[in-house]
Amino acid sequence: MGSQTSTAIKICGITEVNQAKAIAAFGVDAIGVIGVERSPRFVSEDQRREIFDALGNCAPILKRVWVIADMNETEVDRGLHGHGVPSIVQLHGDESPKQCKKLRERHPNIIWWKAIRIRTPLDLSRAHRYEGHVDALLLDAWSPTELGGSGNRLPLEWLKENQFQLPWWLAGGICAKWIPEILSEVEPFGIDASSRLETSPGIKDLDQVNQLVKTVKELNK
Repeated sequence: MGSQTSTAIKICGITEVNQAKAIAAFGVDAIGVIGVERSPRFVSEDQRREIFDALGNCAPILKRVWVIADMNETEVDRGLHGHGVPSIVQLHGDESPKQCKKLRERHPNIIWWKAIRIRTPLDLSRAHRYEGHVDALLLDAWSPTELGGSGNRLPLEWLKENQFQLPWWLAGGICAKWIPEILSEVEPFGIDASSRLETSPGIKDLDQVNQLVKTVKELNK
């Protein structure tokens, strides 16, 4: 990870095609769509496919991330066939390392991420159990009511002593104002922003998204 020269940017919880295309034009690396029904940012399968089709046409190298949680294999299989498929699946539930390994072997052409909700520093040790079974980790702040998009932040000091063998993304409360502190304290492969950039769940403030992108790119120079 030491050779990385720029911090990747993912904007998650997109619900509209026009917003997805506008955000892609800012030069982000990944866009996430939520397939968890209890999320306020949930989109139907048809909506998800429409968004990913549009991104595939306007930004073919951009990572299209489908966020799911504890979905059964039949639904996963269906979601990864046909048009508008993701390039990455982010597992945001209680999937075990064994389950992750099985999914990765079943769908080798898909990149697999595992999100870990961190409540205490001890939870970071759980993340190491997934090394070798997924392609990247996403470390998110724990919330008693939400799987993600809570806006809660992880204390950066918890992350300083952890050396992950996988690329890892930092989520939870990400916005332009926090970026200088993040990048001065830790070195995530990427940052994942959602709720702090919204006017309402699933609707991004495009000016805030653009400012986040500019801030990250400026600090990466």
